Parts: sequence; C-alpha cells; structure tokens
Amino acid sequence: MHIYFCGIGGAGIGPLAEIAMQSGYEVSGSDQQNSSYIESLKKAGITDISIGQSYEQIAQVHSAHPIDWLVYSSAIAPDAPQLRFASDNQIRQSKRDELINAIAKDKQLSIIGVAGTHGKTTTTAMIVWLCYQQQVPISYILPAKTSFGPMGRYLSNSRYLVIEADEFDRNFLHFDPWLSVISGVSWDHHEIFPTRENYQQAFRDFIAKSQQTIIWQDDANYLGLAQDSKIMLQDAANPEINKIQLKGLYNRLDAWLALNALLKISDAKSSELIESLNLFPGLSRRMEQIVTNLYSDYAHTPEKIRAALSVAKEMALPNQNVIVIYEPLTDRRQHYMLNDYRDCFANATQVYWLPSYLAREDPNSRVLPPAELIAHLDDPTIALPAERNDDLKRLIDAHLNKGDMVVCIAGGGGGSLDDWLREKYFLK
Repeated sequence: MHIYFCGIGGAGIGPLAEIAMQSGYEVSGSDQQNSSYIESLKKAGITDISIGQSYEQIAQVHSAHPIDWLVYSSAIAPDAPQLRFASDNQIRQSKRDELINAIAKDKQLSIIGVAGTHGKTTTTAMIVWLCYQQQVPISYILPAKTSFGPMGRYLSNSRYLVIEADEFDRNFLHFDPWLSVISGVSWDHHEIFPTRENYQQAFRDFIAKSQQTIIWQDDANYLGLAQDSKIMLQDAANPEINKIQLKGLYNRLDAWLALNALLKISDAKSSELIESLNLFPGLSRRMEQIVTNLYSDYAHTPEKIRAALSVAKEMALPNQNVIVIYEPLTDRRQHYMLNDYRDCFANATQVYWLPSYLAREDPNSRVLPPAELIAHLDDPTIALPAERNDDLKRLIDAHLNKGDMVVCIAGGGGGSLDDWLREKYFLK
C-alpha cells in the first residue's frame, strides 16, 4: 500500500510516516517548506518528499506510483489542492488517527495514549526513555526531537504503541487505548471546545474509551470522575515523587506518571525507574539550551508557562535574573485566557511580550496587542511590549552579557520566535 503524507514535515505526521515505512508501507509525502526534520526523514529512508503542495505535484506522484491513502495534518485546509486531487481520484483520505489505528490493529499493538492539556509530550518522551532504559521493546510516535531515539519507531517484537493522544479537533476520541495516561487538564482549544464543560466532557469520553487510566486525583476531581476500578488515582503529595531529582516540579510529576505506566508493562521496580528518570536527557523546546544561558520552551498556556519558569527557577544560579521573551501562540487563544495570565510570570525578573504568533485565526476577530494582554497581569510593571527584530537581538545579548538567564517562550512552529532564535544563534 502506498501512503502519501500531506504535511510530512510536521511533528505529528512525520513520525507516523517513519512508523508506516518501518511497518512495510510505501511512503511518500510533501510539505510547504524544507526543514531539518525533512532532511532527517530522507536520511531515514523516506526519500520521495516534494517541497511545495499543488494539484499538479501530487498528480505526478500518483502517476508514477498510484496512491492508496492520503493522510493529512490538522493544519491542512479543507480545500487544499492535494485533498481535492484525492477526492477527484477516489483516493482514501483521513487524518492520522485512522492510520495509527490501522497499524495498531495490523501489528497487534495495544495503544498507550498520553493525553492532557499540558505535559503530554514530556510524559510520552519519559515513557519511551524508560522503555529504552529497561529494554522493553516499544513502538511509539513522539512529536518532539530527543537525543535517545527517532521521533517515530516500529519494532516487530513490540506489544505496545505509545502515542500522544491530542485533544485538538477531538482527535483523541478516535482511539480506544489499552492504557491512557492523563498528564493534566485545564481548558484549552476554545475554538473546538466553546465551554469548559465541553472540554471536560471530551476527557471523560476519552477515559471511558480506555481500558484503564492513570490520572492525578486533582484532575479526576476537576473532571468529576466517579470511583472506578479502571482508574488509578495518583496523589501529587506522594513523598516518593521527591526521590525524582529532575529540575521543575511539573517535570517530576510527569515523570511519576511515566513511572506508573512502566509498572503496568514491565517488571521493573520503582527504584530502578527513578534512577533512570534522574538521567532523562530532556527533549527539544522544553527548556532547551540554545547557547549558554539562553533557552527555548514550547509553553503556550498559563499553566505551561508556570511549569517552564519553575524549571528555570531551579536551574538559575543564586541571584541570577530570569528574563522572559514571550510570544503567545495564536490570537484566538488570547481572547479566552487573557484573564488567566495573572501571576504566571511570578518567577521572572522581566518579561518582553511579543505580538502573538498567528495561525488559523478568525478574520473577524480583533488581534489583541501585547500592551492589552500585559494589563491583565497581577503586576503589569513586570512586562514590556517588544518586537521580534534586531533591537530584540541586541536586548537578549545585553542580558546574556550581564549573566542573566533568558527564557524564550513560544508555542508556534515555522516562522516563530523559536525559529528566529535558531537563525540568530546559528543552532541547526
């Protein structure tokens, strides 16, 4: 079967393409722009990748090797030329969940789905890391780069497929996990879930579809879950968590969830798993060091910002200033959460607030400027509006020269603050 991946350079689609190739499918794809990840996919053996997405381009691929199934990312517009081509030529098309389920069924893999508003990528990476350390054969899809393995991996002797089960577009409701791990729940993706209750109900539905679930007691209370033998409640005050020595409380909590997942699929002891977790090398864009004292983090909700800055505070030297450069992810989010920022930058000495990274915006909605968002902080004097330009580069350099820690927080993808940093500081 020939599977064509539209948006193959994306963090959700690319690793799935790797697994499909390793599972024996013929794989090709395209993306709007080239990237280091696309080059990595080519080195991994997926060489039929086109840059640029048009009707004619996919027609050429189909003419050479007929496409059986087109898989596309949520970022692809419904009227995209490649989707039109698939419709015109009766080619099966779907988002990634259908293919994940098909591979799991074909290879007889039980799905471990990691879901949550925040922490799911880190928790997924920690589960994969522990499987590597404990020599548990595992197949997985990880939407972030790590130093210890590829983003997508299929092993023929594995029994489990670990995935990040994303709630965006209600994607996670297409899965029936053998085990679900819930890393934290707070209202997000407001364009999909107009009310808090809509969001909570989606998580309740996901848990109902899971054979068993690991979840924090506080999140179970927030969701109003009834006592159930299939739900394994975790206490964030458990003193055993203090044996995990990773920087940042939220990292330690994510690690505890990963540990409990491993107890379900291996014979490892908790003490062994804690030793392995204390060696966890991290993953890209989660307090990732760009150069000395300059870090990039993917946080894009107040809860995630608090988590990132809790790590920064523990990493910082005594009396070292923590400077934040913040680029909000999408304007549409800001209209819902502008009153939730409040004290989320409490661990920062100074915040420079950039215009929001725009994606899938409502053209009729007014874009909220940095100054207006800053006004909703408990202490607005901590933040100043800024622009992503040469002045910002000089400002960052000045802080670095003084020995400050600079944490750049941006949830956007291509063309975001994170991309700009890597270009300016030559990190490939």
